[in-house]
Parts: sequence; structure tokens; C-alpha cells
Amino acid sequence: MTISPSEASKAAREICELAPIVPVIVINDVAHARPLAEALVRGGLPALEVTLRTPCALEAIAEMAKVEGGVVGAGTLLSPADVKAAKAAGATFGVSPGATDKLLDACEAEDLPTLPGVATSTEAMYMLERGYTMLKFFPAEANGGAPALKAMGSPLQALTFCPTGGVSPSNAGDYLSLSNVVCCGGSWVAPSKLMEAGDWEGIEALAREASQLPR
Repeated sequence: MTISPSEASKAAREICELAPIVPVIVINDVAHARPLAEALVRGGLPALEVTLRTPCALEAIAEMAKVEGGVVGAGTLLSPADVKAAKAAGATFGVSPGATDKLLDACEAEDLPTLPGVATSTEAMYMLERGYTMLKFFPAEANGGAPALKAMGSPLQALTFCPTGGVSPSNAGDYLSLSNVVCCGGSWVAPSKLMEAGDWEGIEALAREASQLPR
């Protein structure tokens, strides 16, 4: 089964609309995966991006996929092999820091809705030409932040974004106030210090605060 770019963008947008913040998660201990996912979902953040940056990331995705109410995706998709492995582990969506035709072909072939990463208007126009309308803006702060994304919105009105990279509680509202932003990706809701301490209540509290951000 394959998915078209337009179908992929529609599915990705539906996931992005679940909450104002998508946690960007780095898992170093697979034992943290399930209680972390449960805490984030309880706090009102059901869409979870597990980055493929650690050896146990795929195992963590498999564990999180068992949590009721969670929608688990794989971040840092760089190759077709990453896409296949993520889908096999139970990921229901993907996120990439950038986008290549080879990577997008693999996502479409694996029926994996994906947020392709863009940083410039040219990249965004290429994604639009290919049929993708829900994109990741990355790295957001390094590329001009909310003002840059606002400026991009005027000529590229068909596109919507999930900015990630440098997004924090102090600036998330600036992004979420933009008409072309559906949600933001943020790592602050799943800090390693709280995971290592097993402070799932603390993480749930951070998630609840983030889930109440206006958009």
C-alpha cells in the first residue's frame, strides 16, 4: 500500500492538530519509553516524536506504540532504511530534518505520513510542487524564528508548518499565533533529567502546561 503526498500531508496535519506541542523525544533507556508516553498522553500531548538518535529508539517506538491514546512517530528519518525500520517498529508517522526524493519515495511506499523538513522558501516551494502542504520548519530559531515563518506565509499561503528547533515555552506562543503554524515541536516537555529520575508526574505537569498553549 502506498500513500500520496496529498494524503500524507492530510494525515500529518490531523496528527499535528491533536495538540499545540509535539514532544521531540530522545530516549536513552528503553525502560523509560512506556511510562514517558503514558505521562505525556495523560498531560494532553498524544502525538509523540521519538528521534532515531539513540540505539534503543526503535525499541522505544515499539513500547510507546502500546500506550492507549498515543500516536507515535519516528523523527530524524534520514534514509529509506530508517523509514522501513520505523514503520516496522510501529511508527504511524515520520519527521525528517530535511527531505530528498529518495526519502519521500520510501515514506510513500511504506504508507508513512511524513513531515518533510524545510528551511527556505525554495525548499518549501519544491515540497509544494511535489504535493506536500504540511511541513516541518527546521531549525526554526536558527532560520529566523517566528518572523521568518510569518514572512514566508504571505507568498506561500497553501503551506502550513510545525516549527522545531529552538522552540521553548518562552517563544512557542510567537509561533502558535501565526496562521500558517499548526503546532510546534519541543523537547522541553521530556527532559532527560526528569526521565532519569523517574519523575513522570513532573513530565505530566510539563505536558499539561504545553497542552494549554493557545493557538
